[in-house]
Amino acid sequence: MIIIEAILKINPNAKVAITDNDINQIEWLDGTTPIPKADIEAKMVEVQAEYDAEEWKRNRQAEYPSHEDCIHALLDGGDTLTELQAKRTATKNKYPKSGA
Repeated sequence: MIIIEAILKINPNAKVAITDNDINQIEWLDGTTPIPKADIEAKMVEVQAEYDAEEWKRNRQAEYPSHEDCIHALLDGGDTLTELQAKRTATKNKYPKSGA
């Protein structure tokens, strides 16, 4: 939930309950000082930008060979390792690091 992430970036100790993921329905718990809605919305933009900037990483992780495949390739060596490296390189090229 982006609202909670934004709140926790502003106040890591905040205790809140949010109904229907609606910024207008925040209940501040355990004496947490309410944060102005405008501050939360501004932080939500930052949180979303951070998430979007990491898309390349999520895409790579989804397509990279599994740890088990890597272990087997290392143990088997030869063509198996070469093929695994080719797959990793192709995935890196398909999803270049953001800002690179």
